[in-house]
Formats: sequence, C-alpha cells, structure tokens
Amino acid sequence: MPVRQAKALAHLRAVDPVLGAWIARAGPYGLRVARAGTHFDHVVRSIVYQQLSGAAAATIHGRVLARFGGAAPTPRQLLRMPEDQLRAVGLSGRKVEYLKDLSAAAARASHPIHRLHELPDEEVIAVLTAIRGIGEWTAQMVLMFRLGRPDVLPTLDLGIQKGVQQLYGLRTLPTPEQVARRGARWAPYRTVASWYLWRRVDTSDLW
Repeated sequence: MPVRQAKALAHLRAVDPVLGAWIARAGPYGLRVARAGTHFDHVVRSIVYQQLSGAAAATIHGRVLARFGGAAPTPRQLLRMPEDQLRAVGLSGRKVEYLKDLSAAAARASHPIHRLHELPDEEVIAVLTAIRGIGEWTAQMVLMFRLGRPDVLPTLDLGIQKGVQQLYGLRTLPTPEQVARRGARWAPYRTVASWYLWRRVDTSDLW
C-alpha cells in the first residue's frame, strides 16, 4: 500500500470509528486516476457522461470518438464539427452547446484548462465552472478522477449523501451542508472517505 494511502486510512480510522469500521469491512481503497489523454479530453468525457447511466454514456462517448476516427478530438476539431453531426451520435442539443463552449475556451493555448494540474483545488473549480455546462460536481469529479486530489468531498453527489445516510443510520437524506459538517473531520483525505461512501451504496452485500 502506498505510504500516503496508508496514512489516509489510518487518519480516517482515528478520527471516525464508524467510517473506520466500514473501511476495514469494505477492503482496499480502489479509486483509479485517469492519466491518459489531455485534461480537455477528460472534461469532454465528463460532459458526455452528465445525467446518463454509465452504459448509455459510454456508448455515446464511443460514437463521439468514432466521428473523429476513433481518437479524442482536439478543441479545434470539435469546434469545426457541425452540430447536427454531434447530435446524430446521441448528444442532446444542450450538451453540444456545452462541448462547443468548452472547445472555444480550450482552443486558446493560454487557457488554464491546459495546466489544471498546476492549480490548487479552488482555482481548478473556478476555471471549470466558468465554462457553461460545467458545475461544481463535474469540477470535483475532475479533481478526484483526473488530478488525483486527496481532499475532495462532493457534497452535492447523491451517492455521497446516501452513503452518509446508510453508514450513520440517519432517517433522512443529509443535506450538502450536513455532509460537509460531518466530513470536516476527514480532511485532508476526504477523497478517500468519499470513495468508501460510494462503496457503501454500491455493495449492500457487505453490510
């Protein structure tokens, strides 16, 4: 186990025995960071996946790539692609608009999207949410699954809210504010805690 991961798990067990017990039961931490491609590629994929099941989103994303010969398009290639051809692969009109806006921003070599890995978490969120169609949740997913940032707690995520509800035996779904307050003790490893909360919802056979 990597040193930082071991330190994170030890910290979570120490500050939150309930979460610690679940960690022991759920097994090894398994979040995988997407290293391939560019930051732009990853954000394109994130927009395609918004509000869709994994299987449906994967199909549409595959069709998008097929429009560009099977490779991830550059910002300028996406800008040049006619909107009707993008809609023909299953993208909604709104998502086509979002991808065009993203591409217009990323087509500028100086745009911060090309150096997200150099920016602190708050700046990454600010850069991404300034682009139409990218909200806080999507920006947080980029922080976690693209940049591998260790201290992200997506309080707006329904899976996170359900995980907190189930783990702590709450009668009602917690609000984002309640999740944030409960999760404050998990810092600076809230990404790790989040992964285990998702795991709680996805693996009912373990509890």
